[in-house]
Amino acid sequence: MEELLQVKGQIKEFVQEIADKKSLELLDLLAEGKMLRSKLILKIAGVSSDSIKLCAIVEMIHAASLLHDDVIDESDMRRGKPSINALFDNKTAIMFGDILYSKAFTQLTTMDTKIAHCVSNAVTLLSVGEMLDVDLTDSFNTSYDKYFDMIYKKTASLIEASAKAASILSKKDEEAFALYGKNLGLAFQMIDDILDITQDSQTLGKPAMLDFVEGKVTIPYLLLHERLDDKDKLEKLYKKPLSKEETQWIKEKMVETKALEDSVKQAQNLGLEAIEAIKNYNNKDLENIMSDMINRSF
Repeated sequence: MEELLQVKGQIKEFVQEIADKKSLELLDLLAEGKMLRSKLILKIAGVSSDSIKLCAIVEMIHAASLLHDDVIDESDMRRGKPSINALFDNKTAIMFGDILYSKAFTQLTTMDTKIAHCVSNAVTLLSVGEMLDVDLTDSFNTSYDKYFDMIYKKTASLIEASAKAASILSKKDEEAFALYGKNLGLAFQMIDDILDITQDSQTLGKPAMLDFVEGKVTIPYLLLHERLDDKDKLEKLYKKPLSKEETQWIKEKMVETKALEDSVKQAQNLGLEAIEAIKNYNNKDLENIMSDMINRSF
């Protein structure tokens, strides 16, 4: 997509304005993602200097959050490439994250106040979500509310804000597009959590079932725990390296109790609700983005 190249060019321009050589070097070392938030903004608002600027701001915020995330998670890899904290150190990753955040906010002040408030509020939620995510690994979480609150803040809030800001920019129904963005974010995270169990390590690019070992009780585990007679056995496996037999037992119970199947259904229902919210706009691209995501093979 030519528009996405324009977004990358705009990000580079913003970082060049900082007039710091190391920041430019670090920008070139960042692993590229799918730019979902930018695709969303451009599909809603179309291509203009303002929509490209909004995309660049959101991508810089997202990149900053991932830089901090990799430090928190002690991750050496990001999207198949060495992370900045692995290439340099934690201090460099945190400081470069701060540079991207603050430059994004500087550019945000030049945009419509409503858009600036919408995006900056989401960044606050995102940061709270990061903290909740860390806190939830302290003990085995059995609360759906806590899980959904965390994934809404950590993942869905910025996707929701991207869609809403794009609708403000293009004078479309803010509530409808905010709901689409929110549900896309929630379903995206839930499906990511499901794939951690259903896909192998090679496909994932990280060890399979790593979430549970790292202390993350995601939607399939919440449903499994609720439906298991032997809840104690699952709780004892929490945050410990899993043997082949233990991994197999979890997978079998996931299928037996329909925990996996029902997790997928929940994500798909969110997707269908999102498509319904924007049906009056007949935006096939957005419908396809959601359909492709919720109809992945598990």
